[in-house]
Amino acid sequence: MQETILILDFGSQYTQLIARRVRELSVYCEIHPFNKIPEITTHIKGVILSGSPFSVRDENSPYPDLSAIKGKVPLLAICYGAQFLAQNFGGEVRASQIREYGRANLGYVDSTNSLLTGISNGSQVWMSHGDTILAKPESFDIIASTADVEIAGFQVREEETWGIQFHPEVYHSTEGSTLLHNFVVTICGCSQLWTPASFIETTVHELKELIGNDRVVMGLSGGVDSTVAAVLLHKAIGTNLHCIFVNNGLLRKNEYHQVLESYKNMGLNIKGVDATDAFLKGLEGLSEPEQKRKAIGRTFIEVFDHEAHLITNVSWLGQGTIYPDVIESISVNGPSATIKSHHNVGGLPDFMKLKVVEPLKSLFKDEVRKVGFSLGISENILNRHPFPGPGLGIRILGDITPEKIAILQEADNIFIEGLKSAQLYHQVWQAAVILLPVKSVGVMGDERTYDNVIALRAVGSTDGMTADWSHLPYEFLAKVSNDIINRVKGVNRVVYDISSKPPATIEWE
Repeated sequence: MQETILILDFGSQYTQLIARRVRELSVYCEIHPFNKIPEITTHIKGVILSGSPFSVRDENSPYPDLSAIKGKVPLLAICYGAQFLAQNFGGEVRASQIREYGRANLGYVDSTNSLLTGISNGSQVWMSHGDTILAKPESFDIIASTADVEIAGFQVREEETWGIQFHPEVYHSTEGSTLLHNFVVTICGCSQLWTPASFIETTVHELKELIGNDRVVMGLSGGVDSTVAAVLLHKAIGTNLHCIFVNNGLLRKNEYHQVLESYKNMGLNIKGVDATDAFLKGLEGLSEPEQKRKAIGRTFIEVFDHEAHLITNVSWLGQGTIYPDVIESISVNGPSATIKSHHNVGGLPDFMKLKVVEPLKSLFKDEVRKVGFSLGISENILNRHPFPGPGLGIRILGDITPEKIAILQEADNIFIEGLKSAQLYHQVWQAAVILLPVKSVGVMGDERTYDNVIALRAVGSTDGMTADWSHLPYEFLAKVSNDIINRVKGVNRVVYDISSKPPATIEWE
């Protein structure tokens, strides 16, 4: 079994960041809801409790059963987790008189403690809590303090159990990576062998064992996730993998033919299917985002199911699901509420009768790219921006028509090709053009116009869980705006979206 750090999620906005920091140490970890703790077997080397928007004093606050964990495997409790341990083992937690949000400095550090080895006195940490541990249980020893919080860190005496009030996973905790290394590598003894090469070796072996001589059918999109998943499956089962690329009519300009061309020499047994008319018919009269997503998904399944039935003896459906898809699509009482439905998460209709195989469901986006590079996949595919499964269908706000699609494809092509020409494409994580459901007055020549408004969107991110808007040069934005208005009939105004995620999402729908 893969050695694992288990992270219990209490709903903190930083939970996924904890996982990313652990994986940066080349150690595998998994996030599980606090109320769905897996069996603690020998491959679980340590457990981390996340923070939470709840107070431990709330009646309905998360209350995990730690009987199989505390005192039995190394445990690091962060923020809410630390307060939970203090509250439930004889201490007292109260609302802070001086709340700590943001930067603070450790005024006392027990540098002899194995968790704090290498942590400087005065080290900057990131606080985000409205409660504080007023009194510690008798068996808890203080190992760190700030000017305002005496019990900023503690260890349970004669146990490998620690609690800290600050967030080591956040960039602003300048020595947070040192603390996490101390816990994950030194204390838990993880071997740091979880690399792209080891992931490929383990995954290919597991796929061979799981699938055997069965056939797998998989839908490809031309994007990173589905391509990497397909190549992993191909390494495991060869020509028993059958791939289908469906044109839903909502792709970028010329993308259908470009994607098929890019797959030509990869041995993926791919078939292209143009189902534009079927998708447009399914979208007639729909303008609400979730209805559009569901209509696109429903039509895709109908088309895909028809094509899959033309292949004999298929038992499995391959999917390019990645970890953020899984996290955002699972809702429990407390953590990670569902933000939107994902096209590749949530199961299949009964009539398809296929088992699902998802080789990438434990990886974040940047990890998928690293695996892709190790597999030798072309940089042209691996460095493509993410593109949503519903395509331009969720970038046309309101109802969808062929005319609107044509307008958006032309504007989008100008923006994306402009980014490439200006050497800005790889500085941006994802770029999009959104057709807004409003018109504005303009003047072209001597004529008054009343035409469409489009929004340009470009963000920087690592894995899509958080994102900041890209500060593109004004000169570039001015040129793109001018090119779109002059060359795309029906557009007379261009705006630039400067919202970050959170609070906004990357896509508008």
